[in-house]
Amino acid sequence: MHAPILAPSLLAGDHAALGDSARAAAIAGAPWLHLDLMDGHFVPNLTFGPETLAALRRAGLKTFFDTHLMLSEPHRYIEAFAKAGADLISIHIEPAYDHAATLARIRELGVQNGLVLNPGTPAAAIRPFLAQVDLVLVMTVQPGFGGQSFRRDMLAKIALIDQWRREQQLSFRLEVDGGVDLNTGKECHAAGADTFVAGTAFFKAPDRAAFARTIAGW
Repeated sequence: MHAPILAPSLLAGDHAALGDSARAAAIAGAPWLHLDLMDGHFVPNLTFGPETLAALRRAGLKTFFDTHLMLSEPHRYIEAFAKAGADLISIHIEPAYDHAATLARIRELGVQNGLVLNPGTPAAAIRPFLAQVDLVLVMTVQPGFGGQSFRRDMLAKIALIDQWRREQQLSFRLEVDGGVDLNTGKECHAAGADTFVAGTAFFKAPDRAAFARTIAGW
């Protein structure tokens, strides 16, 4: 099992000062920054693009960029995000494209890769790819907007993927995203998750550093 880490979601930060929000996450002790990229097609919302990552890098951000592509055609954009400074690029299993080739291409670009599944997608959909990934992300809300309520029915899915990971002696990280706070995150950790995307709960926390320390101590 990996040591637990926090990946604050920049989507919940101040969009008029994204650099300040990203720095605040780093100052609080979060080793990762989660970047949600939405195309208005795969999910009903629009966020930022590769230039946002590049601008954060130019501003001096050294944080690990955990880049989540909620796109209908993620394979068309992985080069741009890799060039912009992504450290890990996660793609969804649901759209129709060559998942294996895209995962391989991400690694060819010198970036870690991840595979994501929505709440309504069974865990079996990603099982053939588990040996090819650095991270699996289980969405614990329907992606598209922040601030949604955590879905506890996803805990069984997390536990099943963790079971497969242990049975196959694989080393990918198991990440959760959606409605994650210190209470729901601890439930996910008990189910096998080790990487926690927190947006609203982190940025509204009265003591962000204490929030990050709590997760690191699980």
